[in-house]
Amino acid sequence: MRATVFFRNGREVVRGGLELHDDAKVDDLKVLLYKKTGKYYPERQRLTLALESGQIRPTVLEGGKKLKDYFPQRGEHKIVFKDLGPQVKYSTLFFWEYVGPLFIYPAFYFLPLYQYFGYPAERVFQPVQFFALLYWCLHYAKRILETFYVHRFSHATSPLSNVFRNCTYYWSFAIFIAYFANHPLYTPVSEKQMYIGFGFGLLCQLANFYCHIILRNLRPPDGKGGYQIPSGFLFNYVTCANYTTEIYQWLGFNIATQTLSGYAFLVVAALIMTDWALGKNKRLRKLFDGKDGRAKYPKRWVILPPFL
Repeated sequence: MRATVFFRNGREVVRGGLELHDDAKVDDLKVLLYKKTGKYYPERQRLTLALESGQIRPTVLEGGKKLKDYFPQRGEHKIVFKDLGPQVKYSTLFFWEYVGPLFIYPAFYFLPLYQYFGYPAERVFQPVQFFALLYWCLHYAKRILETFYVHRFSHATSPLSNVFRNCTYYWSFAIFIAYFANHPLYTPVSEKQMYIGFGFGLLCQLANFYCHIILRNLRPPDGKGGYQIPSGFLFNYVTCANYTTEIYQWLGFNIATQTLSGYAFLVVAALIMTDWALGKNKRLRKLFDGKDGRAKYPKRWVILPPFL
C-alpha cells in the first residue's frame, strides 16, 4: 500500500510517498511519518481524508483502525496532514493548573503578604478563614490525586499552549479569591451559615469524587472505547453530574466565605461547564437515538437541576 501525505497547502510531507504493508494501521503510518520527518511525533499528527464535494468536515483517521478500512481499493492513497503543535500529556496539563492554586492560597494565609499592601504583618484569623483554607487545599489535592489515579483520558495529549491558558485561568482566580478571603479586614458570616456552606460543599466534593469513579469505569485503561451512557447515582438524573457537583461544591464554599471574587469564579466556571455539558448532552442524544438497535438516551437534567 502506498500513501501520499500532504500538508493542507498541497505540499508533500514526505516526498515520493510512503510504502506500508496492506494491513497497516493508522498508528503505523504516524510512526513511519515521525521516522521520516524526525519532527512530527504521533501525538502531534492529525490525519484526515481529503474533503469530498459537499463535505464540511473531513473524516479523521482513527489510530486503532486499519488504513484499508478507509481505502478499500488498492492503489495510491492521499491523506491530509495537520501539525497539532507541541503536545503534553493531559495529566501534566491538569497537574500544573491545579498545583498553582494549591500553593497560592496558603501563601496568602501563612505569609505576611498584606504588609506590602499597607497592613500590619500580624493579624487575627477568623475561624471561617482557617476552614476555607482546609476546604480549598482538600479540593485541589483531590483534583491532583484524581488526575493520576482516577481519570482515564479519551485523548492522550493536549496542545502545550493549553498549559499556559489554563494556568492563567486557575492561578489568577486563586490569587483573586485568596487575597479577599484572607484579607485582614475580612468580615465573616455567621457561624451557622459557615457550617451550612462548608457542610454542603463537602457533601458535593464527596459526590463529585464518586461521579469520577463512575466515569472512570466507563472506559478501559487505555481511555478508548467511545461514548457510553453514564448511569448510577446522580447520573440517573443528570447528564453531567460531575459538573453539577463541581459547581455546587463551589456554591457551598461561597455560602461560607461570601466574597465577590469567589462568586465571580463560580459564575465563570458554571458558564464554562454548562457549555461543555450542553455539547456532551447533544452528542449523547445524537449517538443514542433509539434507531437501528441503538439505545435511547433517557430524559435527564443536563447540568443544573432544577434549572437546566
